[in-house]
Amino acid sequence: MHRTIQIALSSSATDQLLQELRTLDGVIGLAVFAGASMKPEGDVISVQVLNHTTDEVMRAVERAHKNGAQVSVTTAEIASISDPENAEAVEFDVDEASWEEMETGLRHQAHITANYMALMFLGGAVAAIGLREDPVPQAVAFIASAMIAPGFEPLAKIPLGLVLWRPHLIRHGLLSALFGYTVLVLGAAAMFGILRLANDSSPLQLARNHEVKSLGHPDLSSIMFSVIGGTAGMIMMAAYRRSVIAGPLLLLSIIPAAALIGAGAASLSWPLMKQGIERLAIDVGIIWVTGAVVIALKQWLVHKRRPFV
Repeated sequence: MHRTIQIALSSSATDQLLQELRTLDGVIGLAVFAGASMKPEGDVISVQVLNHTTDEVMRAVERAHKNGAQVSVTTAEIASISDPENAEAVEFDVDEASWEEMETGLRHQAHITANYMALMFLGGAVAAIGLREDPVPQAVAFIASAMIAPGFEPLAKIPLGLVLWRPHLIRHGLLSALFGYTVLVLGAAAMFGILRLANDSSPLQLARNHEVKSLGHPDLSSIMFSVIGGTAGMIMMAAYRRSVIAGPLLLLSIIPAAALIGAGAASLSWPLMKQGIERLAIDVGIIWVTGAVVIALKQWLVHKRRPFV
């Protein structure tokens, strides 16, 4: 989607920034409201811009900030742009999220809140039920758990922070992943413990399940599913296609593998826990490596800048 960017800045920097923005072909609309900003005190510039020019706008804003202006920037999606003079440019615009939007989206999805923890717990519980099911209900449970638990986003923070060198993003991603997956494992352990108490499952039944065996001994097809899932997931995050992120999550085994750790703990079975730990480590590594490659390519070919803040 195209963008509207609202820039509140010191009045002394307005004229220079407007001069720079006027020269950008991808700026479709440009308006200034003198004295409209109370915080920071100054003017407000409203920019309707195509995706491929968003980075140029942000570079201009960063230059104004480096020159001493107080600056506050917000971005939002535009549902449509109807502009006959720029119809061709609008038609062939690209689908890229800015670094600021990607970082904000990951922060929202993986922030350590009660909602985040609850969803990870529930996702682990659903996956634990799926581990002992037959193929069809098992597939339903794994799909549901991948859509419930926000397990991809905290891991995606790490390669973004490493490639763009954002130490705070790396730190927050590691903390979110640690807390989130700990809670997911606890949710799986609690659910499998309930199933055991109800005589509805057993460690032997779990160990004999075909998918559990596959998690513990992944073949090449399973590994390639994870590689494709990790790559596609990072591309979708970078292309502002977060509404379809469930697809890549279904190819990854991070949620079932973490759930297997919890189910193995509830079964007092170290071999089952070990299988889950090993498969989780494989998929986490895949997400970090493929994610770093995607972000590095986006930085080299598309954005060519670091986030504004």
